[in-house]
Amino acid sequence: MRGVFVLLTLLLTTSAMAQQMPDPSLINGKAIPAPELANATVTVRVVRENIGNDVAQQLVKITQGSVSRSATTDDQGRAQFKDLPAGSSWRAETTVDGESLTSDPFTVPAAGGLRVILVAGLARAAEQKKQDEAKALEAPPVKGTVVFGGDTRILMQFRADALQVFYVLDIVNNARNRVDIGGPLIIDLPSNAAGAGTLEGSSPSATVNGSRLTIVGPFAPGTTSVQVGYQLRYDSSNLTFQQKWPAAIEQVTVGVQKVGNLTVSSPQFLQTRDLSTDDGIVFLIGSGSSLPAGSTLTVNLGNLPIQSPTPRYVALGLAAGVVALGIWLSVSVRQQRRDDRRTLTSRRDALLRELEDLEKRRRAGSVGGERYASRRQRLISDLEHIYGELDEAGQGPQGGGEGIAA
Repeated sequence: MRGVFVLLTLLLTTSAMAQQMPDPSLINGKAIPAPELANATVTVRVVRENIGNDVAQQLVKITQGSVSRSATTDDQGRAQFKDLPAGSSWRAETTVDGESLTSDPFTVPAAGGLRVILVAGLARAAEQKKQDEAKALEAPPVKGTVVFGGDTRILMQFRADALQVFYVLDIVNNARNRVDIGGPLIIDLPSNAAGAGTLEGSSPSATVNGSRLTIVGPFAPGTTSVQVGYQLRYDSSNLTFQQKWPAAIEQVTVGVQKVGNLTVSSPQFLQTRDLSTDDGIVFLIGSGSSLPAGSTLTVNLGNLPIQSPTPRYVALGLAAGVVALGIWLSVSVRQQRRDDRRTLTSRRDALLRELEDLEKRRRAGSVGGERYASRRQRLISDLEHIYGELDEAGQGPQGGGEGIAA
């Protein structure tokens, strides 16, 4: 699963850099490679709270130990430093409205340059945002809609003959107040989804019951994050994945672990590309434009890695054979025991009749003496032997008194 979350980090970073207005707190003080700049050139841009709110005529200094250079920002808030030694390490710093701003250390590349941004007023902006959100939460919800934002992702990774599927959902409410969409947001996962559940970090308003994901409202302003994982089993080299969305999606992004000759296609994809994680796992990334509410995303997977079902069928066959043999043996043994018991019972009854007849003849005086004693002793001995065998054949108590010899 680690590869999936590393991929998620890469995707989010790429997305933030590609947007026109990225979150300034994510890039404040960071150096971003700029191959379009002249070699050994670093630009430092100074803004207030938001990208585009440039601070012009601002003195900026870069330092390396006791060495420093200074420059003033232009109308776009950029101060430029040229001809810096390749491989040298620096920090950028400035003071805006009494607030000291310092960048992370950066190293000048051998080719191209770097762009650094310093953002003033982030703490003030964060506090203001917190107050605004608190006021919005106190206000009654309004009727409205939500969308799945541009950072929504579907990621797939292989485990044996199953796909581990992860939904990273950013449910965006662009209104200033909480929004009531008229009920919960319900996503019915694919019918063959197994073991579905929410992941750590997911909003507590999201629950999974079987293959149904439910996110209850009202939805707060901004983003509600929901992460869900489940397993898709398959027994063919081709698989069609489909997911219907109850709200509009701003941008389609699907990542599938690239194994062997795997192919990924979708009528909703505008392009596909490879993206590698730091630990060498390669994902095929398919991306497309927005989808309206009620649309179904279809992804066709081909040349899936598949394990031969023969060993599994053989194991199942052997297991079934063992069970059948056990049943047959059990039935056969019980039948044999019943047959043996009937034989012993018949023999017992015959000996009892013979003993009874011997006693009658003794009383009538037709037999006596040693002949009587010898014959009686033999009958008693045979009966004791049969009673012993009957006890063994019974193998313990026969409930209700059934089968107890008279």
